[in-house]
Amino acid sequence: IKLYGPGMDSGTFEYFTEAINGKAKESRGDFTGSEDDNVLVQGVSQDRFAMGYFGLAYYSENKDKLRAVAIVNKAGKAVLPSVEAVKDGSYNPLSRPLFIYVKADSMKKPEVQKFVKFYLENGGDLAKQVGYVPLPEKAYEALAARVEGNKTGSIFGGKEQIGITVEELITKELKD
Repeated sequence: IKLYGPGMDSGTFEYFTEAINGKAKESRGDFTGSEDDNVLVQGVSQDRFAMGYFGLAYYSENKDKLRAVAIVNKAGKAVLPSVEAVKDGSYNPLSRPLFIYVKADSMKKPEVQKFVKFYLENGGDLAKQVGYVPLPEKAYEALAARVEGNKTGSIFGGKEQIGITVEELITKELKD
């Protein structure tokens, strides 16, 4: 079996290894790694004895060439990758939100404020356009409130949160 996966500097690699192996960047070394997910798709799709992992957008774009393997989530249910499974939180622990992080001092700049506002107002639509799963609308609203309130720091509390939904993170933060 030929193995394919994101390169070791990739956030996908780091998240996957922590979610699956229990430690970030802890992986066997006998796989073809690439920062270009198209290279991974090509490698897996052209060899019937190949297996790999990469982002949902690349799988969705290439469903005609690839066969997905279901994962067993924390509820014990086998789940195939899909936009719906990511949205409803059942594709855990292998779905994760992507955020932007802005240096607190940079938020004082009008152009950065405009960009962040644009991102929060349009991020969901832009995510869909490139095949990503948008955050729930409630998440964009809560994040906009954080920005308006000059609240800094990550809702992750400075550490990776494996298998937790965005709604759970936001609810937890609102309680704190």
